[in-house]
Amino acid sequence: MHPTLNIAIKAARRAGQIINRASLDIGQLTVSVKQQNDFVTEIDKAAEAAIIETLREAYPKHAILAEETGRSGDEDSEYQWIIDPLDGTTNFIHGFPQYAVSIAQAHKGVLAHAVIYDPSRNELFTASKGAGAFLNDKRIRVSKRTRLDEALIGTGFPYRMFDHVDAYLAIFKEMTKRTAGVRRPGAASLDLAYVACGRLDGFWEFGLSPWDMAAGALLISEAGGLVGDLAGESNYLATGNIVGGTPKVFAQILQVIAPHRKSKLAA
Repeated sequence: MHPTLNIAIKAARRAGQIINRASLDIGQLTVSVKQQNDFVTEIDKAAEAAIIETLREAYPKHAILAEETGRSGDEDSEYQWIIDPLDGTTNFIHGFPQYAVSIAQAHKGVLAHAVIYDPSRNELFTASKGAGAFLNDKRIRVSKRTRLDEALIGTGFPYRMFDHVDAYLAIFKEMTKRTAGVRRPGAASLDLAYVACGRLDGFWEFGLSPWDMAAGALLISEAGGLVGDLAGESNYLATGNIVGGTPKVFAQILQVIAPHRKSKLAA
């Protein structure tokens, strides 16, 4: 395992310990509202601080992009860490056990390492570029499904920005009719990890942030799947719109989205 990935795992597990301790008494949490339907707790902040401290001990000059504290470190560095300390905060504060720590590292703008840690299930998803994807040290691959009508698809409903909700609902309606099922668990990083390990066959969502997508996107790629924006291109971290899946299912999801993208959405 690459030493950089080991550091990321150490950081994710430290954050996971903080989250697990807090989950024992979520009634005591202080919850703040960042914007409509977007919450933050002291646990998000404590977990992020632990991650950043761990990364800085090993790589003091690397750039960091984190959900709660934004950009820090050397902006001229070739290396950038992309961090979501608690993806699925709304789930967490309701005691709904679908949330995760997501950490990715990019080198010269290319995703190089990824960790997604589900502390409630002790599931650790890891990937390094060119070295495959793993769940608890066991190699994972995307599913072998090739047909959309047999596929289980993940998504995320718009919850902060509703500019494209009509287009989303039209796509959702079409996807519901053309698939074996659509799921919305509420933590995009885990949804992407589930595509990588074959629990889901595909995923799409609009309006995400880089820290929601970066680690999961590398996991899917290293597990043999495809990831892109709504046009199938590689610009998803910039647009915030992502599609992922098995190679065949990925293409069929894009076909469902295409008529709505051309009229109502950017890539």
